[in-house]
Amino acid sequence: MDKFGSVNELLDFAIEKEEEANRFYMDLAGKMDRPSMQQVFKDFAGEELKHKEKLLGVKEGKLLVSAESKVVDLKIGDYLVVVPPSPDMDYQEALILAMKKEKASFKLYTDLAATTEDGNLESLMLGLAQEEAKHKLRLEIEYDENFLTEKW
Repeated sequence: MDKFGSVNELLDFAIEKEEEANRFYMDLAGKMDRPSMQQVFKDFAGEELKHKEKLLGVKEGKLLVSAESKVVDLKIGDYLVVVPPSPDMDYQEALILAMKKEKASFKLYTDLAATTEDGNLESLMLGLAQEEAKHKLRLEIEYDENFLTEKW
């Protein structure tokens, strides 16, 4: 990934990605037929807006947050086939799609951290990467509980 010309360029790029993620989850919520499934994805959309707010706060000169401790990765999403979004996708397909999206977001923030020489900004990007890892873990747990656990 190329280096950004300024901190603001990097932040603007990250803010744009969070807005895209919000739209992605709201769209996914709209495709679900059960209210409980809709709510899962609306919650994730809200999380992405929180990330955007954090990034906007940094642009406004607020203090940067540091990277949190690493999040466990169950790697369930790593072994699932990518499912293209469709209007009639079921909950399992939507979870797979969301896991893949969170994995890509984790990689994006890890790569963005590597583009800067500013320690505080690097720490912020790594912190956001860990937030995305938490999202993926939540999705993987949901997937495990609903589709991998044997039901008696």
